Amino acid sequence: MSIHFVIEMPREQTAQSVMRVLESYKARLRNSVERTRRRLADFETRYQVTTSHFLKKMTAEDLAGGDLEYVEWAGEAKLLAGLEDELAARRRM
Repeated sequence: MSIHFVIEMPREQTAQSVMRVLESYKARLRNSVERTRRRLADFETRYQVTTSHFLKKMTAEDLAGGDLEYVEWAGEAKLLAGLEDELAARRRM
């Protein structure tokens, strides 16, 4: 599901302000993507497997941190997918 907005601006300055806000939002998304990738890389380094392998083959019992660590790693993977989707949608604007 995607939402599209049409914004009509009577003044150029207002349009520029909206564009600055959108660019700032995209920059925050990019920063969030990078931060989430670093967190995933930490898990991958610790367990010497890719996140894809983890999601397909591993269980909480395979992790030293058990359920909590499993939820954190899986959550970061899901977060990354959502952030990348959002960023891709903003790039099409």
